[in-house]
Amino acid sequence: MEHLLHNKYFAAVAYFTVTGLAMIVFLSVFELVTRYRVWQELKRGNVSVAMATGGKIFGIANIFRYSIQHHDSIGQALIWGTLGFFLLLSSYFIFEFMTPSYKIDEEIAADNRAIGFIAMVLSVGFSYVIGASLIR
Repeated sequence: MEHLLHNKYFAAVAYFTVTGLAMIVFLSVFELVTRYRVWQELKRGNVSVAMATGGKIFGIANIFRYSIQHHDSIGQALIWGTLGFFLLLSSYFIFEFMTPSYKIDEEIAADNRAIGFIAMVLSVGFSYVIGASLIR
């Protein structure tokens, strides 16, 4: 398999496929830990959920960008990308912990756009810090 990755076209498709599958798995994990149902809220037009979810999507993709860029194999990129995802997930719990006077999930479900925006920026911001820490 490693010799196939020397073909830049095959490598691009392989990394795209692995990252796409990881994105589906990781977004499913986020769906499990939130109190609102992402896809139902999006269908209702909840902009706060869209911002928070968009930040998570960007964050996961950005972490994988760093991981792919700085590791030599798909396996290494997947392992480091998975570690990065769990760090991003922990930032979500830290955000919830740092705001004891209200529940982040409830505010996002109620379409509080200020909280949705902060959740998005938090995911994007932490993805850069996490990604930079994945460099070998």
